[in-house]
Amino acid sequence: MTTSPKTLPGAAPSLGRQLVRRKSIALMERDAQDNAGHGSLKRGFGVLQLTMISVGATLGTGILVILGDAVPIAGPAVWLSFVVAGFAALLSAVSYAEMAGMVPVAGSSYSYSYATMGEGMAWICGWCLVLEYAVSVAAVAVGAGQYVNESIAVFGIQLPDAISQPPGGGGMVNLPALIVVLLATLLLVRGAKESAVVNTVIVFIKVGILAFFCVVAFTAFNAGNFEPLLPMGAAGMSAAASKVFFSYIGFDAASTAGEEARNPKRDLPRAILLSMLIVTTVYVLVSVAAIGARNWQWFDGVDAPLVQIINEVTHQPWIALVFAVSSVLAICSVVLTVLYGQTRILLTMARDGLVPKIFGEVSPRTHTPVKGTWIVGIVVALTAAFIPLGALADATSIGTLFAFALVNVAVIYLRVTKPGKTRSFRVPLYPVVPVLGALACLFLMANLDGVTWLVFAAWMAVGVVVYFSYGRRNSRVGGLSDQDYALSHQDD
Repeated sequence: MTTSPKTLPGAAPSLGRQLVRRKSIALMERDAQDNAGHGSLKRGFGVLQLTMISVGATLGTGILVILGDAVPIAGPAVWLSFVVAGFAALLSAVSYAEMAGMVPVAGSSYSYSYATMGEGMAWICGWCLVLEYAVSVAAVAVGAGQYVNESIAVFGIQLPDAISQPPGGGGMVNLPALIVVLLATLLLVRGAKESAVVNTVIVFIKVGILAFFCVVAFTAFNAGNFEPLLPMGAAGMSAAASKVFFSYIGFDAASTAGEEARNPKRDLPRAILLSMLIVTTVYVLVSVAAIGARNWQWFDGVDAPLVQIINEVTHQPWIALVFAVSSVLAICSVVLTVLYGQTRILLTMARDGLVPKIFGEVSPRTHTPVKGTWIVGIVVALTAAFIPLGALADATSIGTLFAFALVNVAVIYLRVTKPGKTRSFRVPLYPVVPVLGALACLFLMANLDGVTWLVFAAWMAVGVVVYFSYGRRNSRVGGLSDQDYALSHQDD
């Protein structure tokens, strides 16, 4: 086997050549074996754990946190918004499944872009993933405060807005969100296996409570609540689809576990596709049950709508309490798994030299990136505590959609340039599916408002500054001589 080439100080190519330099899949796999000398992750996840990571990162966000915001936009057709967003996500999910089987490392779409489109596009994708993962953790954690209040309301008490709402939302700090993120960080630091066990238990709990909600809501089902189906028109349904797409971003969390899976080439594609099936089915069932139980206008301004429906239908405060507490656990599961994905993305980028190496250092005792996890956890906790949910969710969606579009392009690129390379999963109906996947992502991006685009542009501008001030000078691939760069692609 060819040994990993060495970085040569001062040997960086011109900017144009460096931006298009690709990192070979063979070099990625070699670097993953020992994390480029920074301590290796431990392989211990099977298809169950990987599926639960994906479901844990996905299931709950759209239903428990975003549903109340989406219904007033789409009306009774909100379930169609979930179908549209789910279909768009599925088109990208099958592309993720093919790439995860070919590039079984921790970098997710960042690594896929590096292998196909070069360092420049990989950096843009990685920077989008930083926005996607970190901000989505904060956005979901913000919703924890709403459900904590629903839980303790049974006892006639409520957290003051000053400590349960962020600035701009009527408070000073969202303390429950802060605590949820810090607890998830502490668990991740202790070990990946322990985190996976806790997540699996919570996933079964939240699937159970959502099934219970459907049973209760269907007892109060009124078919008239679905008329008219599109009171805000098709445009409202499409706008809501762009908003609830945020609910599907978690499926790619499984691909960040590429270096901790026992058989990543076989199990990652299975986990990604199985999780999408589970999540989409649950989202549609719950949204139909919720609209059937309450007129769509009822949702406007209602926090934690599922708990409210449970309470109004059953008139049993203790049932609402159990549901609310379980919902907090469900949110904790999303925070835990998405925060896990964020740390693994940064670990891979640090290994490539594009972000500080502290994010890539792995503890020999816990086999986790302890320092990087604490840094990310503290930053995200502060973000969750002081920034309102709405702006966070929309900013997350645009970064996610861009990264998903790149994965679809990566599939097409490798099918053209490496048609004979072994694939454990192949996208069906190629090239129609990846082309439609990329177009669907662009369509949903176009439906996001101008403020979201401005936030995205500002984030990209910051990314350009970070790349030129740090990434370009420290890039391992950029520092290779032409000879060693060619050598690194010999095995591909």
